[in-house]
Amino acid sequence: MKKYVIREKSIPLDDSWDVIVVGGGPSGCTAAIAAAREGAGTLLIEATGCLGGMGTSGLVPTWCPFTDREKIIYRGLAERILNKAKEGMQHVSKEALNWVPIDHERLKRVYDEMVSESGVTILFNTFLCAVETDGRGSVEVILAANKAGLSAYRAKVYIDCTGDADLCAWAGAEFQKGDEETGELQPATLCFTLTNVDMDGFLHGVYLHCNNPGSPIYDIVSSGKYPEITDTHINCHQIGPGAIGFNAGHVWDTDNTDPSSVSRALIQGRKIAAAFQNALAEYHPKAFANTFLASTASLMGIRETRRIVGDYVLTTDDYLARRRFPDEICVNSYYLDIHQSKNEACKANYPDYDREKGKYRYNEGEMHGIPYRCLTPKNLKNVLVAGRSVSCDRRVNGSVRVMPVCLALGETAGIAGAMAAGTSEPDVHKVDASILRARLKEHGAYLPD
Repeated sequence: MKKYVIREKSIPLDDSWDVIVVGGGPSGCTAAIAAAREGAGTLLIEATGCLGGMGTSGLVPTWCPFTDREKIIYRGLAERILNKAKEGMQHVSKEALNWVPIDHERLKRVYDEMVSESGVTILFNTFLCAVETDGRGSVEVILAANKAGLSAYRAKVYIDCTGDADLCAWAGAEFQKGDEETGELQPATLCFTLTNVDMDGFLHGVYLHCNNPGSPIYDIVSSGKYPEITDTHINCHQIGPGAIGFNAGHVWDTDNTDPSSVSRALIQGRKIAAAFQNALAEYHPKAFANTFLASTASLMGIRETRRIVGDYVLTTDDYLARRRFPDEICVNSYYLDIHQSKNEACKANYPDYDREKGKYRYNEGEMHGIPYRCLTPKNLKNVLVAGRSVSCDRRVNGSVRVMPVCLALGETAGIAGAMAAGTSEPDVHKVDASILRARLKEHGAYLPD
C-alpha cells in the first residue's frame, strides 16, 4: 500500500477531562454514567448519532436474560436501564426479566436522559482515528474526527468501549482475535423490523425459532428459492403493535476491523432482510402475508473481533468450574453462545442437527465471576476496557459479549476509571478491588460473597 506523510499541522487540544469513554454502546453508557457519578469530568465519544449500540442502532429485538433463572443478577445501572426501557411497553410485563423485547426508539431516549443527567458530555458522530502514547504504557492523547475536523483530547484515564478494542489495539495492547487455530470469526447478522404483521397469526401460529423442527425456516432454506437465506438462524419477537424485530440470517467472513468487509456485509444483510420478508410471506402467510420491511439496522451485528489480553484471561475452565474471584466485579450466567462456522451451519439446516454443539448452559442459580483484572490491559497504565472485548478466551467471549453483561462491565470500568483518575499518577492496575467492589455494592450491584 502506498503511504502519504501528513505535513505537520496544529490540531486543537482539549485536555480538560478526567475520564474519556470511547464508544456509546451499553458498556460505554454505564461507564460514562458511573465515572461522572463518582465526580470525574467525563467525555463520551460516539461514532453514530445515538447511544445504545446494538440495542438501538443495531435493532437487536430483545435483551438477553438478566437472571440466573432464579433471580436478577445484573443489577445496579443495568437493572435501572432495563426497568426504564420497559416503561410504556404495554405488551411487556413489569416483572419480565428474560428475553425482554426492546423498543429501540424508547431505549435511545433512556440512554440520552440517563447519560446526560449524570453530567456526561456527549459527542455524537465523532470517530476515534488515532492514539498517541508516551512510549511507557500511558496514552497521552487521542485524535478524533467529526464535522469540526481533527481534534485531540487528553484525559487522565481512557475507557475503551468500542467493542473492537480499537483504542487499546492502537495504543499497542496485546490482543487475540477469532478462532485460535483458523482465525475464523463468528458470523455477523444485520437485524431488521417487519411491520403490519398479523399478530394473531404470529402469536398463535407456528413457532419460527430453529429449535422448532416444524419451523417454516427449514422449508425456506431447503426450497432454494431464497439463496440469500443460507441457514436456519432466526429469532424474532414482538417489539410494538404489529411490529416484529428479527435477529435472523448470517453473513460470514465479516471482520468489523476491516471497513471494506463490513461494507460488503451491510449490503448483503439488507438483501437477506428483504429475502426474509418475501420468504415469510410465502411460507407463513397467516402472519406475514402483508408485511412491510420498515427498517434494517444501521449497525452490523458483530459477535466478535479483538479480545484484549489483560492481567487475567477468563477461560472456559473458569466458566465450567463456576469459578469465583476475590476481585470479581460482576457475575454471569449466560450460556456459551458461539454461532456456527459456515460448514456447521450447512448441517444445521436439518432439524436433527445437534445445535448445542459447542454450547454449554448452567443449571438454575449457577453463575461464575468476572474479575476486575479482565478489564485491565497488560502494558497500558491508564486504559480500561469494557464490553465484548474484555480479556477472555473465545468460548467465554460467546457468553460475556451480550448486553446485560456489558452494562455491568461498563459500570465497573467507570468507577475504576474515576478512582484511578483521582490519583497523582493514574494506574488502573493499582485500583483497590475491595474499595471498587464496595462502591459497586453501594450502587446495587449483585456481588455475593
